[in-house]
Amino acid sequence: MNDYPKNRKAKWIVRAILLVGTIVSMFFVPWILVKAWILPLPDTIQEQVNEAIGHGFDGMIVYIDKAGEPPAFFTGGWKDRDNKIPADPNSLFKIASISKLYTAVAATKMVRENRLSFDKTLVDYLPELRGRIENAEDITLRMMIQHRSGIPNFTDNPAYWENEQVNGKNALDFALDLPARFEPDKGYEYSNTNYLLLRRIMDDVLGYSHNEYIKEKILIPLALKNTFFSIAEVDLDDVMSGYYVGYEEDFKAREYGMLATAEDVGIFIRALNDGSVFLEGEQEIYPYEYNHGGLVVGYQSLAEYHKDIDAVVVQFINTTDFNGYEWNLSEIIINRIVKIIRKKN
Repeated sequence: MNDYPKNRKAKWIVRAILLVGTIVSMFFVPWILVKAWILPLPDTIQEQVNEAIGHGFDGMIVYIDKAGEPPAFFTGGWKDRDNKIPADPNSLFKIASISKLYTAVAATKMVRENRLSFDKTLVDYLPELRGRIENAEDITLRMMIQHRSGIPNFTDNPAYWENEQVNGKNALDFALDLPARFEPDKGYEYSNTNYLLLRRIMDDVLGYSHNEYIKEKILIPLALKNTFFSIAEVDLDDVMSGYYVGYEEDFKAREYGMLATAEDVGIFIRALNDGSVFLEGEQEIYPYEYNHGGLVVGYQSLAEYHKDIDAVVVQFINTTDFNGYEWNLSEIIINRIVKIIRKKN
């Protein structure tokens, strides 16, 4: 008969502990994230973009491609904060790791052409890395594409960030001779080194830059005329400025790889998800993701396809920070945008 009071008391103790833990944890979560999450959902995407700018983003571009409707663009804030130039939906933006999708598609095409094999190992293609990258003889290209290689991420090395613009030219040096993060295919950890190596292998096999192959096999067939591989290929005035919280510097002129308009990224994401980017037999062997995000200093991007509403959503934001709160905020915003689309649907 005494069990019930004891159990009830225990339940209240557990609830009290959980409540205290929740309250304490909220002190370590920026209130801007809580506010962005709990605010009533606006009726329109433009209202949501305006609200996001109110949270502290410098500038923002959103592209929506919903089946049966013309593509729509939404902007807020600044393209160039210093010169008070409003955000332009046609601006070029540094898409960072979204570029991994283009690389993965190109690698798939090379496999279909029997130029590469997803089942061959790192040392099959780069024998000089035996002993320099742990387990190189057991790591396959498929594991690298899927981030299941265990190869350390060179951008996790603090020394790399002492001058990443210079160090980027020899980025692999920051991942060599380090212990593996895990045994090949026994875990998952995102590593930029995987794609650095994959692109080097593609260059060696092709005998020319993989960028030219991507242009030939992906950009030209999809008529993506506003996608580029380097800041050196474009007019800086066409590029959206990039800002880092706490710094006045505009990071626009720095080299961070691929640039594209939101529309070009959206066209590619739809082609990837509906299979039209592939030739016969390629989609069946494609080993990577269908959505992706990108993050470099001053630029964060998210590109998603949502099958239930048959819609592509691309979100560009030109504000980043050290602790990742701006990234968390951007994820909240794009999720709310998708909810607005679903609500209208």
